[in-house]
Amino acid sequence: MRQYYVYIMASRFGVLYTGVTRNLPQRVQQHREGTRPGFTSEFRVTRLVYFEVCGEPLVAIAREKEIKRWRRQKKLALIRSKNPGWRDLAAGWFDRSDQHPSRGSVKRLRSPQDSSLRSE
Repeated sequence: MRQYYVYIMASRFGVLYTGVTRNLPQRVQQHREGTRPGFTSEFRVTRLVYFEVCGEPLVAIAREKEIKRWRRQKKLALIRSKNPGWRDLAAGWFDRSDQHPSRGSVKRLRSPQDSSLRSE
């Protein structure tokens, strides 16, 4: 079964970004490296603070759109409900010595499926 992820990234200064992806580790890496031009690279939105797992792409897209329509306070409450310490949920996913995914040397240390934040 394919899995899709709705996720929220944050900057050090509290800027939030909500997205959807099929490959969460790869997308987090893109945000961290700023390889995709736009909002997240401009505002340095690099910390994964929330994610949900969905089994269907249309469900994931609908959930992403729903969260994007929310006011900031509701998004903050959602994050705090699953991640009260605002820790970076992707910390430790990659080998820090070489983090560039195109070189094939990214080491995924644990999968997002193993997280206690998984929504079913």
